[in-house]
Amino acid sequence: MTTDQKLSWTRIRALVRKEVNDFRRNRFIATTMAVLPLLFMIEPVISVFKLPADAPAGKLDALVGVSTLELMLIPALIPAVVASYAVVGEREQGTLEPVLTTPIRPAEFLLGKALAAFLPTVVIAYVMYGVFLGAVGLFAHPNIAHDIFEPSRVLTQLLFTPVVAGWAIWAAIAISTRTSDVRVAQQLGSLASLPPVAVIALIGFDVIQPSVGLAVGLGAGLLVIDLIAWRLVAAMFHRERLVTGARA
Repeated sequence: MTTDQKLSWTRIRALVRKEVNDFRRNRFIATTMAVLPLLFMIEPVISVFKLPADAPAGKLDALVGVSTLELMLIPALIPAVVASYAVVGEREQGTLEPVLTTPIRPAEFLLGKALAAFLPTVVIAYVMYGVFLGAVGLFAHPNIAHDIFEPSRVLTQLLFTPVVAGWAIWAAIAISTRTSDVRVAQQLGSLASLPPVAVIALIGFDVIQPSVGLAVGLGAGLLVIDLIAWRLVAAMFHRERLVTGARA
């Protein structure tokens, strides 16, 4: 049978609803998802407004690169913090065993956890990027706006946002299944989410020349990696070890 036939989307949706409700009750996660995106969006907007219209091309390119990098930290770091809590957090609260004793399969459990972190993160990241573009379009000098609205840059941001979030989520969940402390999982998950951001920084600073073809190609490559990561993390998933906390 295919993967879709094996998966129960009813169980996955139920787990996503449970996770979202847990996020609302967890003050740290709720604050992270509300405050950090604003910080990553406000600073680029202020930098754009402070830049004079006659700024040299090098300074303008540097501003665009920094803005791209800071906005991409939203889908890189926010889901990493949330997904790092996915397994080890439930183990610390004592709620992991009841979930794992249900008929839910490992792939369904992990996909539900991932979607619960992925969906709000992508929505927040796109909203923050939309606010940034709106502020630039309305108030920035036309020369600055023209550089920021370059189609290849916008497409790179739009395509990379979900796949970078996917990378961060699967890396964080993999770490969460192997650690016994939430803080350690969140720190390691945040570090593991950064490699794709480095590629985006090279594009933002024109070290790698941005183009539509490059954005589509790299986005497709990261999507394939995200799908492979889901299967690999599911293969690493062991109910007994997670419930007992025994070492692999």
